Amino acid sequence: MWYMLKEMKRSAENEISVDIHVPSDSPWFDGHFPGEPILPGVAQIGMVIDAIRQAQNQDLKVSGVRRVRFKRIIRPDDQLKIIAAPLKQNTGAYSFRIMVEDEAACSGVVMVEEFKKMNIEH
Repeated sequence: MWYMLKEMKRSAENEISVDIHVPSDSPWFDGHFPGEPILPGVAQIGMVIDAIRQAQNQDLKVSGVRRVRFKRIIRPDDQLKIIAAPLKQNTGAYSFRIMVEDEAACSGVVMVEEFKKMNIEH
């Protein structure tokens, strides 16, 4: 894995809180951007989805992403906290924030659903 999940907690309301470290040698920083490495948005969303998968202990697929805002650059070795909470009105939807220290770096809503493997008979 290209990042280290340090600790995961779940609240009584099913809010997920995950401490993550992305080391400076992560392949995501190669070429994005030379001399000024930042963590791309697609990698940030991927970490959120991974956190939800692990917390749910399910193979989930993404069915949508909306209202994503990138507010702060994430640099190598930043200590991150992902906070994801299920939206009660929409099963499978989670609002999320990626925090660097006490500042939101990214926020939005991700929708997931169970990944059903196709049963193909020959």
